[in-house]
Amino acid sequence: MKRFFLPLLFAAACWAQTPSALESDPKGWTDILPDAAFRNWTRQAFLTSQALHPESQWKVDTARRVLICEGDKGHECLRYDKELANFIFHVEWRFIPIPDGKGYNSGVLARNSADATIWHQAQCGDVGAGWLFGNTLRNGVPQRVNFRAQMKENRVKPVGEWNIYELRGEGPRLSLWVNGGITSEIPDLEVLKGYIGLEAEGYRIEFRNLMLKELP
Repeated sequence: MKRFFLPLLFAAACWAQTPSALESDPKGWTDILPDAAFRNWTRQAFLTSQALHPESQWKVDTARRVLICEGDKGHECLRYDKELANFIFHVEWRFIPIPDGKGYNSGVLARNSADATIWHQAQCGDVGAGWLFGNTLRNGVPQRVNFRAQMKENRVKPVGEWNIYELRGEGPRLSLWVNGGITSEIPDLEVLKGYIGLEAEGYRIEFRNLMLKELP
């Protein structure tokens, strides 16, 4: 008996779609795209013992209103310097393709500790992405967690196309909305406040529409 498989493109078109929080209610948001001086943002080493490179790999294209990470000066994150409890962080991102490129890697971060030893990341990549993982507290003790196996569906678009992520933290729940639907959740966080940020991990990536809504 012959079996027929729907093309991936057609399957993607059949996904249930829900509007982003930004689209649903455009009031009450703050545009946090860095300015040229990166005021209110801080570079910090991330998951490495190496010191920060003296030259920044981050820059802002003010004409296009795009934040660019060249991805060529080590593993680090760019932290927004306001500690947040309940929030929605809206960010759009895309990798810039390179010849024979693979293994593209970056992330959007939330409820990080000030020194980034405690962190929660929404994975950005080219081969499956859109899940949450991190180094969080379990019974007060740091523990690595990974919710890749529980990811509901892979909604991330191919390299070169724009994706939309919304990270929402409310009480002990952290959820990730990707291109029209929630793909990953952590329901029982002990870490109830922290910092949001963006990761540099060896690939050129662009970010735009960095919007923040603080929730009660």
